[in-house]
Amino acid sequence: MKKITLILLFITCKIVIAQSYELVNNDTINVIDLTGKKQGKWVITNIMLHKPCYADDQKVEEGKFSDSKKIGFWKEYYCNNALKSKIAYENNRPSGYAIMYHDNGKIKEEGLWKNNRWVGDYKLYFSNGQVQQAFTFNTSGKREGAQQYFYENGQLMIDGTWAEGKESGTLKEYYENGDLRSQKDFNGGNLDVASVKTYEPKKPLVETPAEIMIEAPAPPVLAQKSEKDNLGKVFTGEGYWKLYNANKQISKDGNFTGSRLVDGKAYFYSPDGILTRIAVYKEGRYIGDSVIED
Repeated sequence: MKKITLILLFITCKIVIAQSYELVNNDTINVIDLTGKKQGKWVITNIMLHKPCYADDQKVEEGKFSDSKKIGFWKEYYCNNALKSKIAYENNRPSGYAIMYHDNGKIKEEGLWKNNRWVGDYKLYFSNGQVQQAFTFNTSGKREGAQQYFYENGQLMIDGTWAEGKESGTLKEYYENGDLRSQKDFNGGNLDVASVKTYEPKKPLVETPAEIMIEAPAPPVLAQKSEKDNLGKVFTGEGYWKLYNANKQISKDGNFTGSRLVDGKAYFYSPDGILTRIAVYKEGRYIGDSVIED
């Protein structure tokens, strides 16, 4: 009887293991071990996630698991199959080099991610490939040292230094044609009003640039069942709203006009629910990212 039981158990285990992986180029993928934990290489298709715009058999993510925790580099894809991001993971959390792409294939962001914040050198790019922001963060995730903003044509917009996340020293602003626009001194984030100097452009401007505006208008925010006011009110798209996603994490906070966030903050999270970015909008335009605090 013991022998029969052991044989049946062995056959059952073989069936369970056989059902837990697929063969791709002779490699095993999507393995779930006998304890129910994900192991090794995984290719996650949309039939597991049910995201809009992807086909059920379309690849959304791929990477490796160790005991159901993400490790090494994980790749995510747009629904046009273009690479969306490549992020290093340790113990199921982003940790190390991270690079994100626009859906046209050009780099969108790159830098080092540690303890839920950017550290070291970081760059944000326009969709045309030009650098939009060149920042440096300290180990606490606060901006430190030289910081630069650029126009979409590659011209320097703002050049200054930060200390512990605040403006420090002389900050210079430039017109889109390269002429100096203003110069002002800061101490611990506080402006020395007496130091402010403004200048008229020496060369004709093709367009009058918006004041310290960096990107296109904020994308429209549409009312969704998964994004609600903290009191459960139906989003009308007008006035002040604080919205939360399906995981009850804050997603938008500010004033809206015509369902568009015009003044406030938009919060972005990784697929694992980790806050990765806080975008700040003013008068309907993106003006930069807020530092992620603990």
